[in-house]
Amino acid sequence: MPGYVGFWQRLLAFLIDSMVVLVVYGPLVVMAFGTEYFSLDMPRYWDAATGLVIAVGTLLFWRYQGATPGKIAIGAKIVDAETGGPPTTGRLAMRFLGYLVSALPLYLGFVWIAFDRRKQGWHDKIAGTVVIPDDE
Repeated sequence: MPGYVGFWQRLLAFLIDSMVVLVVYGPLVVMAFGTEYFSLDMPRYWDAATGLVIAVGTLLFWRYQGATPGKIAIGAKIVDAETGGPPTTGRLAMRFLGYLVSALPLYLGFVWIAFDRRKQGWHDKIAGTVVIPDDE
């Protein structure tokens, strides 16, 4: 299996993904709710819908592209840690849920990528995935 994609590259991919969400989803939110949506006194019931849209979009990209737009931009993909092939949908769902585990203790599960031999975050370890360069 080829080398692994490290912390700084994955952070760049995350920042790219964040910009994609902002550029694509932000205008939709403003069109639907106006700029009042971003005020602190706005009811937050649509936050769950936003989270669901982001989760489904992420899972679809992972399943059919092997990566989010950010990982595609940096030339990386997610693979099964044992086989090197595409992860199952179940593994990808576990990986997404594992983001919560990686984020809750001060994002230490993401910082772990910088120190891990296989550059796995806790979410990768939970799901049995690694991020490798995409040579295609």
